[in-house]
Amino acid sequence: MHKHFHGYHAHGHHSHSHGDHHQGNGSSRRIAWAFFLNLGFTVIEFIGGLLTNSTAIMADAVHDLGDSLSIGLSWVLAKFSGREASGSFTYGYRRFSLLGALINGLVLVAGSLWVLAEALPRLVDPQMPVVEGMLGLAVFGVTVNGYAAYKLSEGKTLNERVLNWHLLEDVLGWLAVLVVSVVMLFVDWPILDPLLSIGFTLFILINVARNFWETVRLFLQATPSPETRAEIERALEALPGVCGIHHLHFWSLDGEHHVLTAHLSVSGLRTADEVRLLKERVSVALADYDLAHTTVELELEDEQCRDVSGARVPH
Repeated sequence: MHKHFHGYHAHGHHSHSHGDHHQGNGSSRRIAWAFFLNLGFTVIEFIGGLLTNSTAIMADAVHDLGDSLSIGLSWVLAKFSGREASGSFTYGYRRFSLLGALINGLVLVAGSLWVLAEALPRLVDPQMPVVEGMLGLAVFGVTVNGYAAYKLSEGKTLNERVLNWHLLEDVLGWLAVLVVSVVMLFVDWPILDPLLSIGFTLFILINVARNFWETVRLFLQATPSPETRAEIERALEALPGVCGIHHLHFWSLDGEHHVLTAHLSVSGLRTADEVRLLKERVSVALADYDLAHTTVELELEDEQCRDVSGARVPH
């Protein structure tokens, strides 16, 4: 008769819950700060853009409005992602935070392309705005967005990293406005405005594209680190009694909390004590990888895996 040994779960799983709770609250507070600062300043931008007759400031205001909506969505999703697991969402709601990062990346890429579409025509037909007003708004913009970016830079979540690029883009944009307004106080060179806008937007777009691709990969359940997955496989294969591994899946809930499942083909297990010893060795082998959820099934060497597609995944 075939035997299955089920129920192995990483002993370190529950030890992270208290720290995760505080980290989640800190992330939510930082995103809330960024949201209210950005939304308030967006209103000021719209008013300032009208008063200074600056198309650059108006374009940045529209972009900031998109950022505010995106950050607000991330705030809601980040709070939602901290809820306990349920019968419908058995892993919990952490992937909602990853969904927020994916949406933010889309908004930021679209916003950057929109800024380029606005700036390129101004290379042909530049207009001189009210420079003194631009200068005042630029100083205020660097201060507000810089403080918001500083608050989010303390965060470690993928969501916060993507949002931080939103704010960094705004800081660089206002630095460009500041430089342009100072130069235009002395010389009549309005074309500097679209040139600098295009420069910083391309820079941000390249960096955001990298983070966005990482988010898409994790959202599609790609392994967060092929190297770590290979290390885990080697560590499990080296355990006494393990003669094969299949269905080894290593993926991430949100970029920080990783999940591992695996089937181990074993031989030479005669007693319950030998099974318990192997489980303890598996636990020790996985301890250094700080996994949020682990499920490891032991199958006797001559046992048919009930998952018929249990082929070995190549390195």
